Amino acid sequence: MLTVEKIGGTSMSALNQVINNIIYFDRSGAALYNRVFVVSAFSGVTNILLENKKTALPGVYHRIANNHDFHTSLQEVIERLKQINSEYAGLGLNQAAADNFIEEHVNKAQAYLENLVNILASGYVSREGILQAAREILASIGESHSAFVLTNILQHKGLNAVCVDLSGFDDQRPFTIDQRIKDAFSTIDLESCICIVTGYAKGTEGIMREFDRGYSEVTFSKIAEILKPKEAIIHKEYHLSTADPALVGLENCKPVGYTNYDIADQLADVGMEAIHPKASKPLEMNGIDLRIKNTFEPAHPGTLITRAYVSALKRVEVITGIDKLMLIDVFDPLMVGNVGSDLQIMQLFALHGVSYTFKATSANSISIVIWEADFKQALITDLDKEFEKITVEKVAMVCLLGTNMDQPGLLAKSATALAKHDINIISAGFALRKVNIQFLIAREQFKTAIIALNEAVG
Repeated sequence: MLTVEKIGGTSMSALNQVINNIIYFDRSGAALYNRVFVVSAFSGVTNILLENKKTALPGVYHRIANNHDFHTSLQEVIERLKQINSEYAGLGLNQAAADNFIEEHVNKAQAYLENLVNILASGYVSREGILQAAREILASIGESHSAFVLTNILQHKGLNAVCVDLSGFDDQRPFTIDQRIKDAFSTIDLESCICIVTGYAKGTEGIMREFDRGYSEVTFSKIAEILKPKEAIIHKEYHLSTADPALVGLENCKPVGYTNYDIADQLADVGMEAIHPKASKPLEMNGIDLRIKNTFEPAHPGTLITRAYVSALKRVEVITGIDKLMLIDVFDPLMVGNVGSDLQIMQLFALHGVSYTFKATSANSISIVIWEADFKQALITDLDKEFEKITVEKVAMVCLLGTNMDQPGLLAKSATALAKHDINIISAGFALRKVNIQFLIAREQFKTAIIALNEAVG
């Protein structure tokens, strides 16, 4: 059975476990083939190429964006990737070949980047477009490297492994991403090989323009959409769990087991991505099931996400949330009975490119919650011009998620659990289907709230 699988960056950095727990686990002979693996860059590599995803520490890209010399930084990338190569020589990697590959690849990228910098300096072209191209070029380096390394090791072990490099460094044909994928697989006999594919895919539309750091999951999703496997699999360094083990303790949570794509979307909306929502849609629409597995527990089936699953039992499947939100409350005594106040507010949000995760209304006010990273003072200024009072407050959100949790008393039980820990509910809400019950609370009470809800209803 054909599978399309993705291996995350943290898992890739435990390459020995990837080989034993994913490639070879419970397989031999022909069963090793008919699989496509989309690989991320080794952990931390994309951070030094672009910027640190968590701390925003600048990488090579920001030297280019700020008109600083980037050559030394790029050479440091070469040395870092060579160091990674040396770590896997013991697994059978041809280190000389890997070092040569990365030197040639990065030097070619450097030539492209120098051309972009020269064009940028001319002042004749859009700065945004040129810098976006630079991000594309830099991002591709990490995945091209990791795909080469894993392919080379598997070939050394005697497998018919094929490296499918979608970065397009040596291919100037103006393909879209879909066209490049179809062309790359058009001559491959999947049943007789194992494919290692770059998580970055070059296309005329620019994969990072819309998805930025979520691009590897988009590549994975597009490949699955084209190849039509029965099942797509994402290998992570952890299970998709009923609550965050780091908050509630490993002994107080468990793998979700089964859920549906709707719940996966709810998770993404609060930053706990099973999969990027724009990557999940092609899978969902094509009826391709998605399995989330823990790289370090290969015998565990993980969590299966399907389109139609609904729990036979009324239960909460996941307790999660986010503590980096802002609540914007818009008050005006003229709202009551006025048609269009909400539209007026949403038009200003759209004008500033800000989306929201939660909204609650009363006669004279509308409260809207956004990601702190999306906050724009200009939006507040514009709202203040149109309405009497705008209040902004830092908040956290905790959520109960489930495919079938419409049970009497759940809301009361949850509110009681929070009250027992002196946690005030700033606001709460849920839609008709009740797949996501949300509570807004003070940020400093976030961890306590997750633990309390997990004890009460998890």
